[in-house]
Amino acid sequence: MALKALSPMRWLCGLLLLVSAANALKFDLLAHPGGESLKKERCIRNFVGSDTLVVVTSTVDGYKGDGMLVNIHVRDAIGNEYGRAKDVAGESRIVFTSHADAAFDVCFENLFSGSMLSHLPCFTTPFFESIYFKPFTNTSSLLPDTKPRQNLRVVELDIDIGADAKDWSAIQATEKLKPVEAELRRIEELTGEVVREMEYLRSREQKLRDTNESTNNRVKWFGVGTTWLLVILWAWQIMYLRAYFRSKHLI
Repeated sequence: MALKALSPMRWLCGLLLLVSAANALKFDLLAHPGGESLKKERCIRNFVGSDTLVVVTSTVDGYKGDGMLVNIHVRDAIGNEYGRAKDVAGESRIVFTSHADAAFDVCFENLFSGSMLSHLPCFTTPFFESIYFKPFTNTSSLLPDTKPRQNLRVVELDIDIGADAKDWSAIQATEKLKPVEAELRRIEELTGEVVREMEYLRSREQKLRDTNESTNNRVKWFGVGTTWLLVILWAWQIMYLRAYFRSKHLI
């Protein structure tokens, strides 16, 4: 009876663990002819701490030479560039170690290339915007003597950070660890990441609190200074008006 009562709870916990581990993304990437006026990147942003290992794994369908060229660019919010990959097809991987506590972007761009460009109308016309930025279904009435073709690539993206980015199977084989030892090692590193994250949040909270207190102090002294300035102006106006009226023999 006790086992039957616990089985739904175990099933729920297992489901939550699976959901938390599923961090991959899958999306369609539309092609475009390039140029700053028609630049259409799709970026995925994530935050990473300083000196942290990051592995960006992407799988792009299609093949090289199919008229589309997918480029990948990884950069962070403060200007550091971590990798570029051009004409990507199939699985690719970018591995880097972060230089600072900052958000980083993984950007994808799909460009028309080669013979595909010769079949396109003027890139700046509304016709192009309305037709070529949507998946083709039937274009025989729009583009005679051409076959319908897809203008998108499907991208699967997986970003592993910190302990999740390490190949624990290789570490276990290299250091000859038992499965339990490898799992404990992984949990230890995850715990260290949590501790570092808490320390970072604590330091951020301290900086924000100091900024808040400094701002409040400045506002307080600004209010005091403004009040004294108004009092001085009021006294000066009274003295000036009294002197003016006396000079005119009005008082």
